[in-house]
Amino acid sequence: MNTLMRTDELILYRNFKYQDLFAAMEQLLLGENKDDPARFSCANQLIELAVTYGFQGNLYHCFLAFCLANHENAYSTSCEIVGPAGGSLDQLALHDFQIFKGLFDQDIRSLDGEGESLWAQIASYEAARENGRVFNKRIRDRIVSLALSLEAAKDGEAFQREVTQFYREFGVGKFGLNKAFRILEKDEQAFIDPITSIDHVYLSDLVGYERQKQKLIENTESFIEGREANNVLLYGDAGTGKSSSIKAILNQYYDRGLRIIEVYKHQFKALSDVLEQVKDRNYKFIIYMDDLSFEEFELEYKYLKAIIEGGLGKKPKNVLIYATSNRRHLIRESFRDKKQLSDDEIHANDTVQEKLSLVARFGVTIYYGAPEPKEFKEIVKVLAARNGIQMPEEELLLKANQWELSHGGLSGRTAAQFITWLSGQQAAEMQGW
Repeated sequence: MNTLMRTDELILYRNFKYQDLFAAMEQLLLGENKDDPARFSCANQLIELAVTYGFQGNLYHCFLAFCLANHENAYSTSCEIVGPAGGSLDQLALHDFQIFKGLFDQDIRSLDGEGESLWAQIASYEAARENGRVFNKRIRDRIVSLALSLEAAKDGEAFQREVTQFYREFGVGKFGLNKAFRILEKDEQAFIDPITSIDHVYLSDLVGYERQKQKLIENTESFIEGREANNVLLYGDAGTGKSSSIKAILNQYYDRGLRIIEVYKHQFKALSDVLEQVKDRNYKFIIYMDDLSFEEFELEYKYLKAIIEGGLGKKPKNVLIYATSNRRHLIRESFRDKKQLSDDEIHANDTVQEKLSLVARFGVTIYYGAPEPKEFKEIVKVLAARNGIQMPEEELLLKANQWELSHGGLSGRTAAQFITWLSGQQAAEMQGW
């Protein structure tokens, strides 16, 4: 065993999320006392992490790989999505990776006392479930495979290549290991918090609306490739796939560095802080505002206008705003908006224009209208086929028509809810319920 692991000499990789466990494992592997009760505490923490993140195999190696994948520092953030940092950073990082290589070379099975097999099991752990509670399967599998690659690395240079390739492919930290985020506010500060579960919907899952989807794809492609792109407003009837389209865009372009941050209108004051936190990262961020609308008395739209265009601070080039709304102009209009309100407000039209100017900040507007009866029937047939519904077409469409009359009218959402109900009914019949 190498007795000079020197983790206190790390330069870039310091103060990990699980620093206490990191240090305790080093002390165990360096120690002479095989009866140290800390063995059991460390084992417990590694097993809990395995359940949380879905790790399997050598849990210590998975833990070390996770520390590298989750640590935001000058080197890792320079490499995210774009590859090797170059210059002195590469050499400084190599110094740290050589120390990590020493950690990977330790055999945790040596921590077992005579007749024990605890650490032997942790060195070849079999997960009870395929997925953890935090990461999707793709991320979990990549961290586990990173651990195996680092275990096999012959030297520090090979170790560095593996880690850097991970940063290039996935990124680093919470933005690298998650797709979607929400804003949490505490003590007048905004924190960007990961959303660990998001719908796995893709554009091909959305039946119809091909022109709308293509328009959204073209704008997003421009954004991802670093060309000029517009903020986007998707508006129209309820249940037509506006929100699903944006989720699908995220899933389609996530592996090219696209991330999404969901913001509610009561959080618009925090947008400046959020933009400050993401402006220097190598990702493309969509600020997502779902079901955006304002009543007459609500003034939050003024903050949004300033952020999009017109404020002193310039919106970062790696940020766009995508919003959905059932209202074309976002702000409720009343009849009195269209006439002079009083002698004191001579320029009533200016008030109307101030409200309507918000939608002008969205360079691309895409209309999602309710499907015609023929289109609704097509959506039902496609969804039925995808879900393995076995039923004569005439009977299927008759039931669908009866369903939509009492469940919200013609929309893609109504069709999907009908198919869900029908699938449940057929499953119950097959089981004899």
